Amino acid sequence: MMESRKPNPEFLRRAIELATRNVVSGAGGPFAALIVRDGQIVGEGVNTVTATHDPTAHGEVNAIRAASKALSTFTLTGCELYTSCEPCPMCLAASYWARVDAIYYGASAADAAKAGFDDAFLYGEMRKNNADRKLPAVQLLGDEAWVSFAAWLASASKIKY
Repeated sequence: MMESRKPNPEFLRRAIELATRNVVSGAGGPFAALIVRDGQIVGEGVNTVTATHDPTAHGEVNAIRAASKALSTFTLTGCELYTSCEPCPMCLAASYWARVDAIYYGASAADAAKAGFDDAFLYGEMRKNNADRKLPAVQLLGDEAWVSFAAWLASASKIKY
């Protein structure tokens, strides 16, 4: 983890501007994000869920993808995420996987819920056991599936992440 830096509100203002422009232009939802490293924007993203027919195309995920491509890496250690709204569970998980050092957000999850984007259901579902969730998740072929992990463990060319 990097040493603590003071957040820069100008980066958050940029994310809010992108989110607002995304709505006004009719391109997508009211969400946008930036990835910043060493005081420079290295990736930006807006919500393109409806434009791309991709339910994972949230502003944060698109910003992470842009930054990873620009930096030629899958690890964004040393970077910060500035996002117009508190990340949903998927975007929060993506931020952890990307290993960003900090997240700074504008609107809260409660604000998003007031606008019709309520993630409370998702947070609640994740706290439940698999069997109690609304979306069935049933393990099949566990022993056969382990073969992929065995190949990974034996691989001399694996890149750990």
